[in-house]
Amino acid sequence: MTTSWLALTLIAIGVFLVMEIVAWAAHKYIMHGWGWGWHESHHEPHEGLFEKNDLYAVVFAIFAIGLFALGTFAALPIVTAIASGITLYGLFYFIVHDGLVHQRWPFRHIPHKGYAKRLVQAHRLHHAVKGREGCVSFGFLYAPPVEKLSAELKSSGRVREEQGDRRPTN
Repeated sequence: MTTSWLALTLIAIGVFLVMEIVAWAAHKYIMHGWGWGWHESHHEPHEGLFEKNDLYAVVFAIFAIGLFALGTFAALPIVTAIASGITLYGLFYFIVHDGLVHQRWPFRHIPHKGYAKRLVQAHRLHHAVKGREGCVSFGFLYAPPVEKLSAELKSSGRVREEQGDRRPTN
């Protein structure tokens, strides 16, 4: 059994990186699929500190806590390293997605250049359509180029169609 701190650290970092793929798939196929009932609150205006969508973070946290318990009580350091990678991803999600992108923190910072700006813009494009259909950019810490996402939205016609629905009739 591997107990080298270097190997365990590399496992945790690897899990952290894989979590972006897991989160992307969960966002696209669960949150915008059969789990829309919780995630819809994230796409609607809301008041207060929490939204129903935050239950997804609770589910991931319970899973990670279970892995920490298993790794600790069964003396499985690899499982603990996996739990550490998942938890680290959750921390980055909380800081970047909830804090930087959605400004759910008491301080406000809007990035004006670099990757952080691209991440914020990509997520705003994700929220450019109403409902769960036709969205782009499902990652949380990785953002495809904004030009690519804009072209995808434009070619779908979804935003133009929704804007047409909002125009006043004479």
